[in-house]
Amino acid sequence: MKLGFIVNPIAGMGGRVGLKGTDGILNEAIARGAKPIAPKRAREFLQRLKENITEVPMEILTCPSIMGEEEAKKASLPVQVFPMEIREKTTAEDTKTAVRLIVKVKANLLVFVGGDGTAKDIFDAMQSCGEIPVLGVPSGVKMYSGIFAINLSDAVDVVLAFAQNQAEIEEFEIMDTDETAIRSDTLAVKLHGFLKAPFLPMRIQGSKQVSSETVDEKENQAAIARFIIEKMQSKATYILGPGTTVKRIAELLDVEKTVLGVDIYKNGKIILDVNEKRILAKVEDWQNTWIILSPIGHQGILLGRGNQQISPTIIKRVGKQRIVVVATKDKLQSVEGGVLRVDTGDSEADNMLKGYIKVVTNYREWRLMPVH
Repeated sequence: MKLGFIVNPIAGMGGRVGLKGTDGILNEAIARGAKPIAPKRAREFLQRLKENITEVPMEILTCPSIMGEEEAKKASLPVQVFPMEIREKTTAEDTKTAVRLIVKVKANLLVFVGGDGTAKDIFDAMQSCGEIPVLGVPSGVKMYSGIFAINLSDAVDVVLAFAQNQAEIEEFEIMDTDETAIRSDTLAVKLHGFLKAPFLPMRIQGSKQVSSETVDEKENQAAIARFIIEKMQSKATYILGPGTTVKRIAELLDVEKTVLGVDIYKNGKIILDVNEKRILAKVEDWQNTWIILSPIGHQGILLGRGNQQISPTIIKRVGKQRIVVVATKDKLQSVEGGVLRVDTGDSEADNMLKGYIKVVTNYREWRLMPVH
């Protein structure tokens, strides 16, 4: 099996530093202390793939240096490196060149490590050179497109199933997000196109479902907010995740809240749009700090998509017992498989969150949901 492999080395760097993406602002992300995310995820994916390859010989076809070669060699996998030049700071054109080369050599599958921007670049390149199945290993900030595995372990399972002809091929949405608008707290997402990908149930995340704007939905959000506020402690600190349901809590508290950012509420005041560093600086008593989250519609992802400011360090300091999950009944019904998911990039934090978690669904109503 010929496996095309592309790493976008800057994908996801804007997450923990609160930039909601990395497109066009890499220098600012670095200035804020951002560290590469994708290379580590790429190495872990390839190492797990190597550990599980049994029946199907596999050759990795990849790009020079930081776009795949280094990770493949560290995993000691057979690798063919394309004779292409890449810039010191890689660009979308490097990704598109790699796609054309991978299609030209008739690879069976293209796996990329990146986010929505990388998926869009791959789609654009394939419009002129032909199409092969594509699978995303999540390493971006938002990842609203449906073509991503839920996490890198699931990505390995999908690749192995594909290699053994045990995965169906389906079309998934490639979502085009306006990061400038998102940084201004406006959700601007549109359908860019479709790419074919191998599909295994419960292994592919699917695309984000936008929250309903019906009267019933808003009333449900308000009922959840009233219940949460009744339970809030006056001297506690609350880390508020993104989403309209969490924003409704802030509205009833009569404070401002970003829709797409992470904020801190304590002593009746709000600290807007904080990143990991600021959360760590502002929280004084971790034993009296709570995280309030709402899962992404349809995907059901609680942590690891669009809220990387709430890092594994913060999650472990707060603890699972003080993570409050809120979701309307309609949103919970939309979650594929009835399972919530986490993908923090830290196995200890992910394992801590596994099991069951209580989700507030209405005023004094909740249900237990499994977390994978």
